Amino acid sequence: MRILHTSDWHIGRTFHGNSTMDALAEVLGALTEQVRENAVDVVVVAGDVFDSATPSGPAYTLLGDALVALHDTGARVIVTSGNHDSAARLGFQARLLREGIHVLTDPSAVGVPVTIVDADGPVHFFGIPYLEPAIVRQHWPEGDGAGRPLRTQAQTMAHAMDLVRAGMCTHQGRSVAIAHCFAQGVDATVGLEREVRQGGLDLVPLSVFDGPDYVALGHIHGRQQLSDRVRYAGAPLHYSFGEQSKPRGSWLVDLDANGLASVAWLDLPVPRRLVTLTGPLDEILSSASVAEHAEDWVCAIYTDAVPQTEPMRRLRESYPYCAMVQHQPDAVAEAEQRSYVQRLRTAVTDADRIEAFLEHVRAGHGPSPTEQELIRDVLDERVRAEALV
Repeated sequence: MRILHTSDWHIGRTFHGNSTMDALAEVLGALTEQVRENAVDVVVVAGDVFDSATPSGPAYTLLGDALVALHDTGARVIVTSGNHDSAARLGFQARLLREGIHVLTDPSAVGVPVTIVDADGPVHFFGIPYLEPAIVRQHWPEGDGAGRPLRTQAQTMAHAMDLVRAGMCTHQGRSVAIAHCFAQGVDATVGLEREVRQGGLDLVPLSVFDGPDYVALGHIHGRQQLSDRVRYAGAPLHYSFGEQSKPRGSWLVDLDANGLASVAWLDLPVPRRLVTLTGPLDEILSSASVAEHAEDWVCAIYTDAVPQTEPMRRLRESYPYCAMVQHQPDAVAEAEQRSYVQRLRTAVTDADRIEAFLEHVRAGHGPSPTEQELIRDVLDERVRAEALV
């Protein structure tokens, strides 16, 4: 049996205020062609189908179009819910979907597989939706094996996998588990979810996933291989500049009569490249740089000693898809070994106080000659205005 493992579509997510719907539709169209070209039997989508618990109408339309297109290739489709999805909204239409499309969102049905038969016999797919302990412990009031309430993702996933292994005992044959969580052993520099970065990490030990022939995980936006059997496919699009160097694609998994036979990576196209340009603003705006990156999503990090005037406007005149600009001075000037308060105490004039403030907020760089002239003009105007009172 041939399986395509994908995840984290995040339908409806924006990229720095820009819609990603058209780009995602293009990528999912390419994924569908890969399913057809590689004679895939089953497509697995391991959670975070939507980016929001309340998807828009166009998000539902894109999902429906994608599922129908995948089904039309002759493949079966199995979808589970992730932490971004509303399990109720994603699962409400499960009974209305055409035969061969399965949406698994019910924690109480974790031990009941979707069974698909090939020439070598049955393959049992156990779908585990995202398990928020505080929400799903009501389904398992008995708690873990020691009678303790389920309070962490690790405990909850361990209990769910116990149910999967119990289901494997009553359903003989090969098996695949599908889950959405943060597993121990993931490279923390690769495509972590926004919510994973916030509030700490609730790690699920890799040993929890012992048993199935293959474990298809979602939640991490970069591909990861935790073992031969346990992998993350990552997201099909780049959703942040931190992901720009990571490949986009899915895992092509082959099962033979004895279990896992091979796993290969299939690259997906990148509709618009992401690049980070670093250097002085004039260098970033040079004709050579613009010629190379004018059609890319651009994050510009300019290293000039002082902030430049309207950098985003200037950048977008040359880079229409500049999405982000940051000022990071290349070198921090050597400031006096005095605190800001000490410098203010020794300042004699208002111009001195303004200069001390600018040095404080600019990592030691005071006003430029043009700024000094503007400061003198403003202060002189204030003096003239006070003299007329």
